[in-house]
Amino acid sequence: MREQKTVTPSADGIAASVRAAAKRGLPPVHLWNPPFCGDLDMRIARDGTWFYLGSPISRPELVKLFSSVIKKEDGKYFLVTPVEKVGITVDGAPFVAVDFEATGSGTDQVLEFVTKTEDSAIAGPDHPIRVVRDAQTGEPSPYVHIRADLEALIDRKSFYRLIELGTHSDGWFGVWSSGQFFPIIPSNELDI
Repeated sequence: MREQKTVTPSADGIAASVRAAAKRGLPPVHLWNPPFCGDLDMRIARDGTWFYLGSPISRPELVKLFSSVIKKEDGKYFLVTPVEKVGITVDGAPFVAVDFEATGSGTDQVLEFVTKTEDSAIAGPDHPIRVVRDAQTGEPSPYVHIRADLEALIDRKSFYRLIELGTHSDGWFGVWSSGQFFPIIPSNELDI
């Protein structure tokens, strides 16, 4: 009888597995359902900085590689390969939208966001923008859907630019993209 070897999950092991499975485009993490191997001491901070064992990951290509295999299940985040799934900690959202391009105007406006890890999404029915306000402070946290139940926090400078493009519709102040209106704040709560 062969003795079963216990493998401790590691960032290097995950990276090697992802590289081995990678092809063009994003890996098909939605098709992968490997066994849970435990939690990894990896955290994505609210500003999009990735940490491993308490230290920032300084190689952007490694962060981009890890970001390509994030999966969200039952409100928890995992890094997934064809052979293993490890839990990670995410402070807010796994991505940060650091810029956007606006084309067109009014209801014909299109907003394309890009994240710190170079993912992009055009806001619209498949990639909605939502704003959550802190119950105590009222401070807004704006998000845009990137892919497969994963969102990006829209950084402050980009949010201020969005506000400049805002307009009123049906009692709300918000922005248009791809023919859809995304409310930001009720018009009657806007200080002008």
